[in-house]
Amino acid sequence: MKTKHLITACFIGGIGLIGVITACSNSNAMKNNPFLSDYDTPYDIPPFESIKYEHYMPALQAGIEKHKEEIEAIVNNPKEPTFENTILALDRSGRDLTRVVMVFSNLTESNSSPEFIELAAEFEPMVARHSDEVSMNDKLFERIKTLYDRREKLGLATDQQRLLEQYYKNFTRSGALLNDEDKETLKALNAELTDLYLEFNKNLLAATNEFEIVVTDSVELSGLPASNIQVAAEEAAERGYGDGHWVFTLHAPSRLPVLESADSRDLREKMYKGYTSLASSGQYDNRPVINKILQARAKKAKLLGFKDFGSYMTDNVMAGTVENAENLLYQIWYPAVQRVNEEVAEMQAIADAEGNGVVIEPWDYYYYNEKVRAKKYDMDTAKLREYFAVDSVRKGIFTMAERLYNVKFTEMPDAPKYYDEVTVYDVTDATTGEHVAVFMTDYFPRASKRQGAWMSEFKGSWTEDDGTSSRPVIFNVGNFSKPTATTPSLLTIDEVETMFHEFGHGLHGMLSKARYEGQSGTNVDRDFVELPSQIHEHWAFEPELLEVYAHHYKTGEVIPTELIEKLEASSTHNQGFRTAELCGAALLDLEYGKLNPEGDIDIDAFEAQVTEKLGMPAQLTYRYRSPYFKHVFGSDGYASGYYTYLWAEVLDCDGFELFKEKGIFDPETAASFKKNILESGASEDPMTLFVRFRGAEPSVDALLKKRGLPVNKKASK
Repeated sequence: MKTKHLITACFIGGIGLIGVITACSNSNAMKNNPFLSDYDTPYDIPPFESIKYEHYMPALQAGIEKHKEEIEAIVNNPKEPTFENTILALDRSGRDLTRVVMVFSNLTESNSSPEFIELAAEFEPMVARHSDEVSMNDKLFERIKTLYDRREKLGLATDQQRLLEQYYKNFTRSGALLNDEDKETLKALNAELTDLYLEFNKNLLAATNEFEIVVTDSVELSGLPASNIQVAAEEAAERGYGDGHWVFTLHAPSRLPVLESADSRDLREKMYKGYTSLASSGQYDNRPVINKILQARAKKAKLLGFKDFGSYMTDNVMAGTVENAENLLYQIWYPAVQRVNEEVAEMQAIADAEGNGVVIEPWDYYYYNEKVRAKKYDMDTAKLREYFAVDSVRKGIFTMAERLYNVKFTEMPDAPKYYDEVTVYDVTDATTGEHVAVFMTDYFPRASKRQGAWMSEFKGSWTEDDGTSSRPVIFNVGNFSKPTATTPSLLTIDEVETMFHEFGHGLHGMLSKARYEGQSGTNVDRDFVELPSQIHEHWAFEPELLEVYAHHYKTGEVIPTELIEKLEASSTHNQGFRTAELCGAALLDLEYGKLNPEGDIDIDAFEAQVTEKLGMPAQLTYRYRSPYFKHVFGSDGYASGYYTYLWAEVLDCDGFELFKEKGIFDPETAASFKKNILESGASEDPMTLFVRFRGAEPSVDALLKKRGLPVNKKASK
């Protein structure tokens, strides 16, 4: 299952800023605090080994005070507002604060601890309050509005005018036009939501780590790959169980092999029901939290002049409205459902032939899907994994980047890292040797890491007045299949795609040449940010690249042409299921955005109502059910915006057709994509940039074709 990290809007040091924070203060922690001076490390990598819990709060407080001084300097400037003394000054403000925010927020996701969780309860609200103070500063907004009202007469460059417009819109969306009483109400709602997101995420992490299926009868392990059985035995040992025990968890590398391969229907059902009821009962029940979030969001949207929260969230992205997002989704939903019905019929035929009286249920879908795959394409996915060791796939993503964008990755074994499994690379121009970025990888699950996979950054990029560029520190996080004592990490097809996907986000951050920090890298419209990630998935199984990186982990043999042909033939296999569960979740998210509840609703009943409205096949459910839908309820990040994966896929499928036409490593096409998409950030309108690369606006047909779904089917509600 894929989860991507999205930048959370927070008015500190730019339009977008990753994350939020917490810590505890004392005078001793001010001495030798790594956050309170420039890092003495290669390329401004955070000095993780020197950072202690007691450093966070003093650094946060000092960063906030410094940022307040910077804002006051802008506000009290006696000169008339100009782009330079107001917008540029604002974009450059808060960098001391950004330094500590970036580290804390990212580590709470990728290497958390009870201490981080405790700190977050104090720190994140403090950052949220400061963000409100900045975005509701009347004098600051007055300077921005003065420039905005005269924007056509200022002679600004395209990126400068767009940055001005972005700041104006973000300030108004953050309450700058409200009266004093309403501003206080909005601040209270924002504080409430910050606390609720903390509670949702805390419950989700705890519920995920608490769940286990303990197997004591080896018969139940029938069908599972040997590597997964070994990992389950190691997990049991880590949890204090003796020999003859195997433990399976809800982390994808444990969960998915059970659903795909376990012959024990009882084991599959336990895993499926455990996952789909995650954080839905007991002390970690997230449904009451969701109700409070929905009510606070509805009040916030109404206060800001929107009919509902979905309208508020889609107002400043490419889609523009909930209706536009839904119109796209329904063009995909109906063809996907048609294909699901066909897939279920194929699976049921195999189940009937086995004569066990099985009627396909949701916990059978993955299992019988693999039987259909084996029958139709004669492909053993367990054997296929032997060609996709994690280091081989990493070679594949680096080769792709070098051939497309002329960048080289060199390991930095002595560089600071936040966990011993992290690998750090110096990214350079392959021709000149010039430093481009720092890139880190962190690929395996642990209790301190949330589920999913994502890209984030410890430092963004921007251009100084003298023309020099400050280069970024980017990292990818995954929860891929762990290595065992005898085998390396062997990735599934889905995990290979995920590594390419997150690396695409990474390239977006690493290669940015946008002048302003608020427009650099992934600081783009939410429904545009997935284009760079998703288009790079297409290279993962292209024969020309497979021959370079897909080598057998034991023999070094290149993946046989026969297997490549089977991969190509099966590329649209199970796409009905994969599309429908994703599209269904996106439509559920948009339905939540339309609500204006004044009291609690029955979350399960609401889900069931949407399920009935969609006509969702009984054999599947949403990719994420509400209590563990972190994209939507763990922050504002993808709220009323989960549709963006499919919105961006329309762009990426249409865009990749140009590569297929010209050649997947065609230098001219790659240079155009690099310049217009990867380097440009939010410096221009996203559709303008896409059309400049592609030559025309995209059509949904390319997506349907790629997923093997019928074109021109029912496309409206």
